[in-house]
Amino acid sequence: MAKMIHSMIRVVDEARSVEFYGKVFGLTVADRIDFETFTLVYMSNPETGFELELTVNKGRTAPYNLGDGYGHLAVSVDEVAVEHARLEKAGLNPGKLVELNRDGKLFALFFFITDPDGYKIEVLQRHGRFR
Repeated sequence: MAKMIHSMIRVVDEARSVEFYGKVFGLTVADRIDFETFTLVYMSNPETGFELELTVNKGRTAPYNLGDGYGHLAVSVDEVAVEHARLEKAGLNPGKLVELNRDGKLFALFFFITDPDGYKIEVLQRHGRFR
């Protein structure tokens, strides 16, 4: 059976992205592999074995066009309102906190935040299937 191990995004500025993902989600560099034309940076935390792979193409200065096919990454947290307040206080501009109900019951409580390269990340309260 296949095991999901990482998701990759292309970033322009390695240091800026590493700082963002560290500050916002507590990810740290698990590995950094340098090649002649690009660098791979694997970021993770003790919560899960799943990693975020940042691909830095050397010499790239222009932002990537995310197009209309990219959706979002998602993470879950114990207290979404606490995380939202922390990120607001840090000046990181999280989106509004959204409560999504289905059949009169809470389905999801979440907000989105955008990384320095324009990628959307959904931050979900650990609840139901989003544990």
